[in-house]
Amino acid sequence: MPVVFVGHGSPMNAIEENEFTQGWVENMRNIYRPKSILSISAHWFIPATKIGVMEQPRTIHDFYGFPRDLYELQYPAPGAPELAQRIVNLVKSASVEFDDSWGLDHGTWSVLKKVYPEADIPVTQMSINYTEPPQYHYHLGEQLAPLRDEGVLILGSGNMVHNLGAVQFDKLDSCYSWAGEFDEWVSDRIKHGDHEHIIDTSSLGTTSKLAHPTPDHFLPLLYVLGASQPDERIHFFNQKCFAGSITMTSVKIG
Repeated sequence: MPVVFVGHGSPMNAIEENEFTQGWVENMRNIYRPKSILSISAHWFIPATKIGVMEQPRTIHDFYGFPRDLYELQYPAPGAPELAQRIVNLVKSASVEFDDSWGLDHGTWSVLKKVYPEADIPVTQMSINYTEPPQYHYHLGEQLAPLRDEGVLILGSGNMVHNLGAVQFDKLDSCYSWAGEFDEWVSDRIKHGDHEHIIDTSSLGTTSKLAHPTPDHFLPLLYVLGASQPDERIHFFNQKCFAGSITMTSVKIG
């Protein structure tokens, strides 16, 4: 299986048809049907590393101020408790706790609703432990890599650039120079297999801080890169800035 990082953007993408949702479908529908899906979403950002074990994970509407239709949307995919157990067995560098309360947040289901609308593939989420440094997350990704040979699609869901405080809702096609610079820099490092500098973006100084005031939407990318292998095919899609300070850039590796 390939590994995929998706820029998920607004929850509204779950009920809209636009260039980004079309990009998800066009670039993920041609993947061999996964046996199950492991999603690392920016929106399960807690002080622990957990993995969902529910037989039927709930659809979490973790947002405010959106249309009623969005809150009524459900994604009733089955859970993947066997995959959760496999992950606990694989990971040796950290303690992975079982969780039976979280479910699937919009970083996961807003994308899967478009790509696998039948909701018939087992899905589980892994949390992002915000107390740990970037290298920790990349190393977890490395340990998850064997799942790819077992038919598991590893999906990282966040945004290459994500600064909600700088969003320009009246200029949806705009892009701050620092947003474009950071996205281009990270994409170029991915193309050249330079994961070391992506793990530590401090060399970009203020640009890095503007692109990610908090790391939640960037860290899912590190899991995907960690689970990738050298010399695999790299394919970018949805390479566009949205509302000035969010980029939807997505990448499929393998």
